[in-house]
Amino acid sequence: MGAQQTFYFLLTHRGDNSPSGGVFLRFIFLENSMLYIKNSSGRYCLAKEADVIAEATDIYNSFFQRGTALTSPEQAMKCLKLKLAPFEHEVFVCLFLDNQHRLISCDEMFRGTIDSASVYPREVVKAALKHNAAAVMLAHNHPSGISEPSQADKTITSKLKEALALVDVRTLDHFVVGETVYSFAEHGLV
Repeated sequence: MGAQQTFYFLLTHRGDNSPSGGVFLRFIFLENSMLYIKNSSGRYCLAKEADVIAEATDIYNSFFQRGTALTSPEQAMKCLKLKLAPFEHEVFVCLFLDNQHRLISCDEMFRGTIDSASVYPREVVKAALKHNAAAVMLAHNHPSGISEPSQADKTITSKLKEALALVDVRTLDHFVVGETVYSFAEHGLV
């Protein structure tokens, strides 16, 4: 009996306006728990860790390209989970958006320890003005995996919202990434 093979066909969207809608078909398969990819010459070869990371990075970057419209909290949640879940320390990012909620920039603003990160409203306001943002989505991870926001999370969100409002930048949401993603907007906290 031959080795067990499982084929995966990965459809990814590059966000372009080509006739195909920017959809690309990629072929990968697993054989005895080893990942193979189809290389540029059309042959399958054993995937190296760097190949997998590069492919995942390409897919992630296609979601967060400048000009990408973030039209739903779910869309932002998926991308932010991919970006923030691997960190073993807290990371605070801001998604700076134009008035049509198109991405201007996704900036890592602050890094912390395993259970906290210092966040400075002044720096977030400066970055929003630098990007000429009309709106912002805030996000950070909880390395513990528990996505329930702490009182400190609620307090800094309120301070950031107030500071950004002074320069006419709307705070649309604050996401806390753990095993799941918690949305302040979905819970009426923004």
